[in-house]
Amino acid sequence: MPSAIARNLIESVVQQQVPQAAQRTSAVEQRLKRVLAAFAEERLGTQHFASLTGYGHGDQGRDLVDRVFARVLGAEAAAVRMQFVSGTHAITAALFGVLRPGDRLLSITGRPYDTLEEVIGLRGTGQGSLADFGIEYDEVPLTPEGVVDRVGLDQALAVSQRVVLIQRSCGYSWRPSLSVEEIGELCALIHARQPDCICFVDNCYGELVQDCEPPEVGADLVAGSLIKNLGGTIAPTGGYVAGRADLVNQACCRLTAPGIGREGGTGFDLQRLVLQGLFLAPQMVAEALIGADLVAGVFERLGFAVQPRPGAVRSDLIQAVCLGSPEALKTVCRAFQACSPVGAYLDPVPAAMPGYASDLVMAGGTFIDGSTSEFSADAPLREPFNLFVQGGTHRAHIQLALAEALTALDAAGLINLPQTEII
Repeated sequence: MPSAIARNLIESVVQQQVPQAAQRTSAVEQRLKRVLAAFAEERLGTQHFASLTGYGHGDQGRDLVDRVFARVLGAEAAAVRMQFVSGTHAITAALFGVLRPGDRLLSITGRPYDTLEEVIGLRGTGQGSLADFGIEYDEVPLTPEGVVDRVGLDQALAVSQRVVLIQRSCGYSWRPSLSVEEIGELCALIHARQPDCICFVDNCYGELVQDCEPPEVGADLVAGSLIKNLGGTIAPTGGYVAGRADLVNQACCRLTAPGIGREGGTGFDLQRLVLQGLFLAPQMVAEALIGADLVAGVFERLGFAVQPRPGAVRSDLIQAVCLGSPEALKTVCRAFQACSPVGAYLDPVPAAMPGYASDLVMAGGTFIDGSTSEFSADAPLREPFNLFVQGGTHRAHIQLALAEALTALDAAGLINLPQTEII
């Protein structure tokens, strides 16, 4: 049972953040208008909810979903496929689709997210990584402030690069996530130096957080997951690639086969859920952002470093908190899991997970397995023991989970809650 002190502290922060929560909510209308316009322009009807079987040749519902997502993302084309098992899979298909032996891949946001390390060939051997296929890789470390090193980027562009990878979200790094505006500036710099270089954005956790998307500011290709923002916590699986039509088709040739590309693949009669999730996504994203502000505000009030700070301009859903100890990480994750709608009885313990370099502790009692946007928290068990919180379908759930976490941390002697808190 959460303590009254914990509840009062949270309510105090909630009241303090009323104006910024109102701003987050007011932004929903413009983003929803964008989604509704895409539905109307593509003449969405109930007939598009059904899928063809087998090869899926000429599947009108699948093709309409592609066109709708392309409009929402400001892209020339998109491919939304249930056959993508994750955002990492969609990103991998894109990389293998556009890169050839002898090409160079450059990451300009430091080391990519853990699950891409084996894809690139930075970890693991003999698994068909990019390195196994003769793709050269380099990266530009971030500055000490956690931003893209533009001097380092300029130096790296002295060598011909086929693809520049830009990771929009912070991942498991302690850094600001990139805004769409900054992504546009970086794409302009890259294209000015190397017009044929492909600017590729890992867009996970960033969709519908701002008023425009990376393809609208110069990104040639983006990819992400449907069980993150754009799925609205309704899509049961899948991912997407979007951008230039030729590059999208190359990615799909990797997913299916050369000669088939975007023209094959059934939607498994899931188009309704995908489109309904997209309809709900602007509201879900706003609730998650309000929750992220709350997590930041509460832990900052208790003296913890947070990234970003409450009220900051956000370009993704992720909220990082430097808890400083493995015990605190495990305590918070247990409390969040206990407040989950699914699997509340489970005790999350650190364990290895495919694709990750470190053991992870993860709270994610979600209706869709791995749907971190429903509200989850996870952390690699490595110093300085940062917790990464993401998602949340409604702010009340986040408040309840926070109250449980603060009470548990206080009982374990890992924080000292104030004895009184003025609301």
